[in-house]
Amino acid sequence: MRTGSTLPPRAVATSSTTPAESPSLASISDINRRTARAAASASKAEVVGAAVLPPFPRAFRTAVTVASSTLFSSATISFQIGANDGEQRTGLFTSGVVSTREGRRIALFFSGRQHAGENLKDVLAERAAELARPIQMCDALSRNMPAELKTIVANCLAHARRQFVEVVDRFPEECRHVLQALAVVYRNDALARERNLSPQARLEFHQAESGPRMEDLRVWLVQQFDQRRVEPNSALGGAISYLLKHWEKLTLFLRQAGAPLDNNLCEQALKKAILHRKNALFYKTPRGAHVGDVFMSLIYTCELGGVNPFDYLTALERHAGELSAKAKDWMPWNYHETLKGMGDAEAPSKENRLPGRCC
Repeated sequence: MRTGSTLPPRAVATSSTTPAESPSLASISDINRRTARAAASASKAEVVGAAVLPPFPRAFRTAVTVASSTLFSSATISFQIGANDGEQRTGLFTSGVVSTREGRRIALFFSGRQHAGENLKDVLAERAAELARPIQMCDALSRNMPAELKTIVANCLAHARRQFVEVVDRFPEECRHVLQALAVVYRNDALARERNLSPQARLEFHQAESGPRMEDLRVWLVQQFDQRRVEPNSALGGAISYLLKHWEKLTLFLRQAGAPLDNNLCEQALKKAILHRKNALFYKTPRGAHVGDVFMSLIYTCELGGVNPFDYLTALERHAGELSAKAKDWMPWNYHETLKGMGDAEAPSKENRLPGRCC
């Protein structure tokens, strides 16, 4: 017999749970309590967006330009907004930039026709000239490297490694030799993190422990071509050629303190953009894309710093006036101190922070 319910049979089964004890209703009640309001007609994104969108893009970019020692950048091909407007580029891209300095990490997302390197150039254009050049970690694509960028460039070792992983079935012995050498480097980097080494101490550790192994690998790679053991036009030859062509930038961690091994941090950030794009079924307008970029930047920066994004956005909504007046005091890494200074009873405690992260 049909009951008229659209729920599956398991959901309609009798239970001793009362409506007040329902997990879904409890969650809604908790949300209403934490936001100190009943469900409003406008969505939370609309309410928070009205307060956040004017001041935050500039404030975040300023934080990146002032406090960046390493910048991770990458991009994913995105989608088409509307009809082609006659520009040379017809596709759109979502770029991610993750800035790091002394343990603080800031994420920025950009959706538009510019490539990752062009977006990074716009951000660094506001950087003070007296500051030291930051390290830029990216893959070796030319679109990541506009000529105007003044950075110390490192290329992603994971990209180079992946090319050998993809052909290991056809060239098992040769690929295994390369992968084992790179495994030593990654193991040494993990040891450096476990020992909490300073950037300079990490550099010296890699020079002593990883340097000889990487030099042996470079000699072996050259020999594969010189002794005609590998055809340069083969899949293995292409992987070897890539590694040798970009050797200096791939091994910057042996010469520059603080240089990372790979771009995995930014690649993980781009998963946020891809998931958002999938859930939202793309954007309709450039304005919508900009709104998505701002919220992704805020939410992912919260996650990188161990801050609860829901609590953070709720605080921005409640203090929209103060936010507009002084946005720099309402960053994910310092807003709880601002709340405490205001005597806000809802200031988050350490217990409400996300586990496994640090600011």
